[in-house]
Amino acid sequence: MRHLLGVDFGGGASKATLLNEKGEIVCTSTAEYPMYYPHPGWAEQDPEELYRAFADNIRRILSVSGVQSGDIAAIALDGGTHIAVLLDEWDRVIRPAIYWSDIRSVRQCQLLQPFREEIMQKSFNVPGPLWTLPQLMWIRTEEPENFRRIRHILFLKDYIRFRLTGEYATDSIEAMGALLYDCERETWDPWLCELAGINIDWLPQVRRPTDAAGRLQAEACAETGLSPETSICIGATDTVMEVTASGAIRRGQATLKLATAGRICVITNQPIVDPLLVCYRHVVPGLWYPGTATKTCAAAMRWYRDVLGEGEQLRAAKSGEDAYHLIDMAALKVPPGSDGLIFHPYLQGEITPYPDPALRASFTNVSSFHTKGHFDRSVMEGVAYSMRGCLDALKRMGVEISDEVRLIGGGSKSALWRQIIADVLGIPLRRSLTDDSSIGSALLAGVASGVFADFAQGVEICSRTGELVEPREENRGVYDDGYCLYQEIHDALAGIYDRLNG
Repeated sequence: MRHLLGVDFGGGASKATLLNEKGEIVCTSTAEYPMYYPHPGWAEQDPEELYRAFADNIRRILSVSGVQSGDIAAIALDGGTHIAVLLDEWDRVIRPAIYWSDIRSVRQCQLLQPFREEIMQKSFNVPGPLWTLPQLMWIRTEEPENFRRIRHILFLKDYIRFRLTGEYATDSIEAMGALLYDCERETWDPWLCELAGINIDWLPQVRRPTDAAGRLQAEACAETGLSPETSICIGATDTVMEVTASGAIRRGQATLKLATAGRICVITNQPIVDPLLVCYRHVVPGLWYPGTATKTCAAAMRWYRDVLGEGEQLRAAKSGEDAYHLIDMAALKVPPGSDGLIFHPYLQGEITPYPDPALRASFTNVSSFHTKGHFDRSVMEGVAYSMRGCLDALKRMGVEISDEVRLIGGGSKSALWRQIIADVLGIPLRRSLTDDSSIGSALLAGVASGVFADFAQGVEICSRTGELVEPREENRGVYDDGYCLYQEIHDALAGIYDRLNG
C-alpha cells in the first residue's frame, strides 16, 4: 500500500502525519521547539531547530508505524507564511527567522504608507509588520552587517525542503506572503524588491504547490531515514492546507480557525482585496481564500496556561490530565459572560477589525468576586469576541458564505470553546476531524504524485467531519451585550496603547 507524508511547522512544534492511500491516519509525531522573544513585541524561530524537529518526527514515524521508507510515495511540507530565512553565500543561516507575529517593523510600515495603494494593487494585501517586505527593511536599517551577507532568501518550510533537495524554490501562495510578488503577473516584482532594498536574484523560483521539487539527497536521507525514491513536492502554507484538509474546496464554503492565529476564510473564485483582509490563492486552481484574521487566538490560551496556569500544569503533571482540560472544567462552572470580566487578546497587536500593532491584551472589570474560573472563561470569550469582529468585517464587505462553516484548529478540540464561539458568532459550526495542516499536506502529496486524481478525490477520501455545534439562543443576549462592551473598551483604550507602544 502506498503512503503519503505531510509535515507542518507551527509556532511551537512540527507535526508529521502519515496517511495510507485510503486516507486513513497511520501514524503521527510531534516535536516541539521554542519561540524566542528577545525584546517586547519580537518573535523569532531558529530554522536549525525546526530541521532537527523534522528529522526527529520522520525517524519516529518510521519507527512507530513500521512502514518502510520505500513505501512512502510522496512528501509535502507546509508552515506559516511571512517567515523569511536568510542565507549567506555558503547557504548558512544568517540570523533567526522573524516570525509573522513580530511587530518590530512598525516604523518601516509607516514609511511604506505613501505607496500603500500601489503595493495593494500588486500584492493584493496592505503593508503590516507581519509581511516580509517591511521585515527586510528593518534588517537593512538595524542590522546592516547581516543584510550585506544575504545571498538567498527562502521561507521557513522552503528552507527545510532546501535541506532535503538543495533546490531554491517556493510556491505561489507563499510568495504572496512576502509582499514582494506581483499577483497578476505571477512573478517577483522589481519595484517591490527595490523598496525592500534586495536583489531580486536572491529570491527563489516560484512554482505550483503540486510541482515536483527535486530528489532527496543522500545526506538528508541518512539524517531522516527517508528513501531517495520518495518524491517531494513544493507544498504550500499552513492555512491553505488546513482549509483543504477540512474539505473547503468549493466556492462559498468557509472555515473558522482556532489556532495560533484565528481566521475566517471564505472560498471565492476571485481575489477580494481589502485592507482588513488577508488574500491568498487556494491550492485548487482558480480559487482563492480571502479571510479576516485575529492575531492571537489559541496563542492567547497557550500564553494564559504558561503564565497564569501554573496550578493546572502542576495538577496535570501529577494526575496525567491535560492542563487545558482542567482550565475547561473550571470555566464550565462560570456563567456565559464571565460575570462581567472581559478579556482582549491583543498580545501582539491586532489585524482584523483593528489593524493596529500598538494594541495589547487586557482583563477589564476585574473584581474580588472573580475566581480563576472567571479568568479561564473570559480568555475564551475574548477570543470569540475578536472572531466576531472578523465575521462582521466579512459581512460588511458582502462576502457570501453559502455553506456551513467548518471549525478547524487545535482550539476546536475544546467542547466548551466550540460552543462559546458558536454562541458569540450566532452561527452553526461543523467541526472538522481532519483539519490538521499536516493532513492537508499529505493530501497535497497524494495529488502531486498521482495517488489521488485531483483535490476533489483527495478530499472525498481523506476529509471527515464531526458534530454540528448550534448556537444557543438563551446565550444570545448576554453575548450581544458583551460584544458591544468589548468594542467600547477597545475604543477607550486604543489611544492609551498607542501612547505606550506606538
